[in-house]
Amino acid sequence: MKNIKLIFSFLILIAVTISCSKEDGIDKDTSFLSTALSSNVDKIFDISTNNSGNVKITPTGEGVTSFSVSYGHGTGAAVNVAPGESTTHSYPEGTYTVTILATDIAGHETTSTHSLTVTYRAPQNITVNKSIAGYNLTINKVTALYATAAYTVYYGDVANEVGTPLAINYITPNALDNNANPDYTGVSVSNLPIHTYSAAGSYNLRVVANSGGVAKTEVIIPISIYDPFGLPMTFENPNVNYFFGTFGNVTFDKIANPFPTGINASATVGKYVKTVGANTWSGTYSPLDSPIDFALGNKIKVWVYNTDAANIGKKLNIELEAGVAGSGAPGNGVGVLKIAFTTANAWEELVFDFSTISAIPSTSKFKQLVLRFNDSASGTGELFYVDNIRLTN
Repeated sequence: MKNIKLIFSFLILIAVTISCSKEDGIDKDTSFLSTALSSNVDKIFDISTNNSGNVKITPTGEGVTSFSVSYGHGTGAAVNVAPGESTTHSYPEGTYTVTILATDIAGHETTSTHSLTVTYRAPQNITVNKSIAGYNLTINKVTALYATAAYTVYYGDVANEVGTPLAINYITPNALDNNANPDYTGVSVSNLPIHTYSAAGSYNLRVVANSGGVAKTEVIIPISIYDPFGLPMTFENPNVNYFFGTFGNVTFDKIANPFPTGINASATVGKYVKTVGANTWSGTYSPLDSPIDFALGNKIKVWVYNTDAANIGKKLNIELEAGVAGSGAPGNGVGVLKIAFTTANAWEELVFDFSTISAIPSTSKFKQLVLRFNDSASGTGELFYVDNIRLTN
């Protein structure tokens, strides 16, 4: 009996060995692949919001081994994308048809099309850095968020004006030099041609920031262009900026003539006040667009109106500064003359004859006029008016 059991067990072992001679589940039957089709082919569009036009395209699907993406823009070939990966393309503003070809493990292909709309946002926060010298306007730099195409500049002095393009990331050397903490990576440093207005007046400078698409934003900046500031100073020309800066606690204002009598019946004059306690060295300064040219005369005449008899004998200084290089003008501190008031409550003319200063040649030119009063004492509230400051022979 024992031998019979051994024989039977041996036969079973042989049968099992024979049945396992072929690896489990591995055979040449691949018919199942014909049913392994891809499905649910779709896409994810990640559209940038910075007006770069960049769109990240991620194709999706089940049972897909590879994708081919046609952007629907340009002439480039389709791009192969592995499952789970993405491709990026830069689009101009517009509507496009993106085509995705999905291939499954059996080589079957499924094609799907998807509409893509790219819209650029309007630029924001336009800033314009400009400078004006006489009739000349220079735009040093323009910045705006989401501006990706050239700015357009309209100077406002021509009917049906054609705008002037201004490149993105443009800056003049002047603005570059004067910025205390610049961050100008990738900027284009150059000079936009200076725009010259033909006449003094008020203009609207218009700067348009372009998105690269339809959207755009503009800013309008009022511009005042003045006639050159120099002698004579009559305070009458509305197109002249009669600038009198002050120092040492004096005040100076352009006002209506409070005493249109005698030699001065003009409408507008300058009001000078040396306030109580004003410094002995106090006064005004006027940078000039047109320099004082001694070739045209060496006497400066001024109409003054003194309001207090106590001021008779006190002196008005005229001082010439900022000598023009090459004109022979001496340094500051030489061109100074002082003439005393001789009357009160009436207009009088003071004459400052610079020919009496031998150190100032007749070829001299100066670009700054300074007025000071009674420089031997602090201010007591002295008030007087000036007008018709002019250069004569």
